[in-house]
Amino acid sequence: MAGTDKSQLEEDESTPETPSLAVILVEPQMGENIGMASRAMLNCGLTDLRLVRPRDVWPNPKASNAASGADVVVDGARVFETTADAIADLSVVYAATARPRDMIKTVMTPRHGVPNLRREAEAGQACGVIFGGERAGLHNDDVALADVVLQAPLNPGFRSLNLGHAVLMVCYEWYQATNSAPGEFLTEVHTRQATKGELVNFFERLEGALDDSGFFHVLEKRPVMARNIRNIFQRSQLTEQELRTLHGIVSALIMPRNV
Repeated sequence: MAGTDKSQLEEDESTPETPSLAVILVEPQMGENIGMASRAMLNCGLTDLRLVRPRDVWPNPKASNAASGADVVVDGARVFETTADAIADLSVVYAATARPRDMIKTVMTPRHGVPNLRREAEAGQACGVIFGGERAGLHNDDVALADVVLQAPLNPGFRSLNLGHAVLMVCYEWYQATNSAPGEFLTEVHTRQATKGELVNFFERLEGALDDSGFFHVLEKRPVMARNIRNIFQRSQLTEQELRTLHGIVSALIMPRNV
């Protein structure tokens, strides 16, 4: 449950206009894997789970335990007798499989295909992705029901994924298709990033201390060396608190010592 914010979860669930994706697990064997798939789905804001002929009894307490709090997915899962029944209300269906098939099908990677699927959903189409069971994957008859095959470009010598991993890979690409989170940001906690004025003040004080210590003993090289030192600190994205600590270090180093 680490990283879970229940208030955000409730907010996401209250926006029916957000496009959804049905996740269909065909002949899943282990309740634990269904639970981990459910957990992967909710991580990406998805709740429509459909099961086709699960091997073990359903509801399954092992699924609930493995879901680690994704109860809305597990409790809402629907069971169907056939794959055709499970996708009957869907307009666009992709099949996730690593095995080559003797049929003419468009094959896409999750990175390319899932955003395309999301655009279909945003246009009003009901969409879903079918996944095969742990033992044998999808049957050819199931793949034939799909519009597109999703195939991840993994190690060709070893493409064996846990069911939960496969579901997460697809659901992650679904979520990322419209995710606006920055690729990188600085966690500042109770401080802020130092201003350029504060940085320059520190640089000048540090360089003055280095002048006094004789560090810049080759005067012609001083400008280049000073710029290199400044660039070291610039790359560190120093916070105001870190800058005060550095000022304290300089003060301690220049302070006269009692012999």
